Amino acid sequence: MLFILCLTGRSLSQQRTAGDSIAVRAIVVGTDTVPSITLSIFDVYDKLPKRLRKERERWTRLRNAVYVTYPYAVSASRVLKDVSRDLALCKSKKQRKEYLASKEKELKAQFGDKLENLSVYQGKVLMKLIHRETGENCYEIIRELKGGFNARMYQTVAFFFGGNLKSEFNTQDDRDIELIVQEIQLYSRFN
Repeated sequence: MLFILCLTGRSLSQQRTAGDSIAVRAIVVGTDTVPSITLSIFDVYDKLPKRLRKERERWTRLRNAVYVTYPYAVSASRVLKDVSRDLALCKSKKQRKEYLASKEKELKAQFGDKLENLSVYQGKVLMKLIHRETGENCYEIIRELKGGFNARMYQTVAFFFGGNLKSEFNTQDDRDIELIVQEIQLYSRFN
């Protein structure tokens, strides 16, 4: 009788019920059935050397700055094209001045708070990206739109914060920025 009870108990434990959700391979060890799962192979590495950690930190900082500022550079390029087209239609200096004032007010409302919250480093990257997108450095753009005195004043302020409005994008020196921009363009093409 004891033998029949043992067989009944064992047969119930081997039957699948509605509560089972995952079928796994199993190995029979003696009288026990042990589930067997094969894990993927992975490599374990030592900590990065200090110079590689610094390089990764530099790259990550630059990548984050480009991801934050690139949309502003694209917008700046688009706005500058529109402004140049509209300024060509202005007949008088007064009309030109009024148009620029209204456009500046509109842009401050749209981008003012966002651009003020950028770090100095992000501002430097933004200036390079604007040159990349427009073909003109920020100093030239300001000089064309607001005059030489204002351009020099802004250049002085930028200098005190470690920036330079005359900084230009160079494909050799700024190849990391170019790689990140190409990455952004690749991802935005598929979205």
